[in-house]
Amino acid sequence: MTNLSRSLVLGCSVLALAACGPEEIASPGANGDINIGDINVGGGTGGTPTPTPTGVTPAAGCPTIGADELANSGTITGPTGEWRVCTLPSVFSEDATLPYVPGVLYAMNGRVDIGVDDGPTADASDGIEGTTVDLTIEAGAIVYAATGRSYLVAQRGSTLNIEGEANRPVIFTSEDNVEGLNNNSSSQQWGGIVLLGRAPVSDCASGTPNPANQVECQQELEGALNPPSFGGNTPGDSSGSIEYLQIRYSGFTLAQGSELQSLTTGGVGSGTTISHVQSYNSSDDGVEIFGGNVNMDHFIVVGAEDDSFDIDTGAKADIQFALAVQRAGAGDRALELDSPDGDFTIDAMPRTHARFSNFTFWAAGGGSQAVAVRGAADLTMVNGVIVKPNGNCVSVNGDETAAGRSTADEAGEPSFESVGFQCSSADSGQVLGYINAGTGNVLDYTNTLTGNYLNGASETGFTPIFDVTALSSFFETVNFIGAVPNGADWTQGWTCDSATVSFGSGNSCQSLPVYSQV
Repeated sequence: MTNLSRSLVLGCSVLALAACGPEEIASPGANGDINIGDINVGGGTGGTPTPTPTGVTPAAGCPTIGADELANSGTITGPTGEWRVCTLPSVFSEDATLPYVPGVLYAMNGRVDIGVDDGPTADASDGIEGTTVDLTIEAGAIVYAATGRSYLVAQRGSTLNIEGEANRPVIFTSEDNVEGLNNNSSSQQWGGIVLLGRAPVSDCASGTPNPANQVECQQELEGALNPPSFGGNTPGDSSGSIEYLQIRYSGFTLAQGSELQSLTTGGVGSGTTISHVQSYNSSDDGVEIFGGNVNMDHFIVVGAEDDSFDIDTGAKADIQFALAVQRAGAGDRALELDSPDGDFTIDAMPRTHARFSNFTFWAAGGGSQAVAVRGAADLTMVNGVIVKPNGNCVSVNGDETAAGRSTADEAGEPSFESVGFQCSSADSGQVLGYINAGTGNVLDYTNTLTGNYLNGASETGFTPIFDVTALSSFFETVNFIGAVPNGADWTQGWTCDSATVSFGSGNSCQSLPVYSQV
């Protein structure tokens, strides 16, 4: 976890923002200070000169979305022009759609809830009666955080549906990004996106491990005021659909030791679609999966300052086409895998099991290994590439993790099939035993990746290829290792480029895209 050191100036401007509550008291500007002087209301100007608009002109007003009205908060100016600021309500109480409107930015001024927690079961048997809401965000819409403690929470029973497109993603970012103040190392400027569901978790907020996926076992979002709950006994639960999404500069600290990620999932079920997502410069993890039954594909993590992928709390996670690229010297592991956290017995159920197919981990960060497994978690990795220029590839911590246990819900020893390992330090003899037990693994692999991500001749011609459909029908049949095949580059069009990795999309992570005004 990263530590936060900021100088916070507390307060609000009645001209620019809604009244401050406990969730809105910290907002980092360029130097960690609150920065509201460059939001213009009614033609006024702030305390600093505003750039001359170069492209975007503000919409005349905010769209009408229903009973949960958007607040017209004036305009904000940045390198791409001047935008109308439409501030989201603190709670969406009915179904709503945020449309793409030229010249409009949507703002979060603190925590924003989608619905009210409807409990661990879909019926009324749990005695919890919440409000279920479906929030849809159209392709091209941009949402920014007006305060550091801003984050979006899809409560249990509600859904978040992000309808980005390959040439027009949805973007969640920070105010500093809007104003053009960021650089390649900027991070920790707002919270992130949180999806909560009713799928099983192994850790219970009561402190009692979950022995059999019971409904009573629920967990809470760490660090949040009035923390929302997640978990239940519905593995196929749906928290919505996310497609073609960028999440930039997230990871604000909610409480000591409790940072949000770009994307946090808690008890999310397999009925949820998570596809084509890019995390950029999260100060914590790119994505952390707390329990649930999660399927993801085409997921990119660039510049995370802790782990790129962090999976724990009894999660069953199937992930295909996963790309992690760390900044040199920044970040811990490309993958950290745990079962219940350290406060619970290692035999708490369900046991974490992550299965990765077609992954590329360019682990240039400061961690001593690219992949770390502990807490009796189970791991399966096939058809991938691990590059660690300054450490070893895999660490397995603890006898209970190293060997298959005779307890329930056990997948056996860590498993590797058709993986190329290119690391500067040798793995332990124990880990080498797992690698040698698999088929098609290459310990002295030399990658031919272009730009640290795009397959070259070695990845394209690698043999043998593991038949990933033997693991799950979720996985797609492939004839290559690595995340991004040459000739079918799925990163094009919807990602943003940076000094860490350039996808050739023509869209900088330090700027906002400007689409046609029609």
